[in-house]
Amino acid sequence: MTNGLHPNVHVSTHPLIQEKLTRARDRRTDREAFRNLLAEIAALMVFEFARNFPTRPVEVETPLERAGGAALAAGITVVPILRAGLGMAEGVLHLIPNARVGHLGIYRDENTLQPVSYFDKLPPDVAESHVVVVDPMLATGGSASHAIRVIKRAGARNILFLCLVACPQGIGRLTSDHPDVLIYTAAVDRQLNERGFILPGLGDAGDRLYGTG
Repeated sequence: MTNGLHPNVHVSTHPLIQEKLTRARDRRTDREAFRNLLAEIAALMVFEFARNFPTRPVEVETPLERAGGAALAAGITVVPILRAGLGMAEGVLHLIPNARVGHLGIYRDENTLQPVSYFDKLPPDVAESHVVVVDPMLATGGSASHAIRVIKRAGARNILFLCLVACPQGIGRLTSDHPDVLIYTAAVDRQLNERGFILPGLGDAGDRLYGTG
């Protein structure tokens, strides 16, 4: 544990990320601005989680001569947890436009707070790539843990989880169920309420993204 956090948890303190997260939390932020902020934060966080991705040497022709350079050594697969994860996937794809995209449809039963699957579609070669699972909130951790279990069944092993806001309960669940998965977040908030929402959090991200609240 470092500063009270599990060593698998990486919290971004970058000023631009923190400024945008504050605006996303604000209940006065309208749907268009909220959608843009989620994508922008996710794009900025690409620099955090991709820092140690392995590369391979390549050569290119500049206008003057050949030059050595680097390319990513493995493919990237972005897997948003529907629906809210779509808002972050857009930002990741802005920085990694050649990434493949898988989709996992999971909702949380409001009575039991347990994850329920209704859709999954992953690229056939997902096992050969780095997998970035995206969802704005790591609350109970049930949906995230279930999603990663599905992805592991498809053969993937290099998996990380990207969110905007996490809480101790979700971190505890995910690190216990999947100790090999790193968590990247912009904030670790105080707790869950009785409905399983993060406090102070940013509300229901899916409803705020799509105007369904």
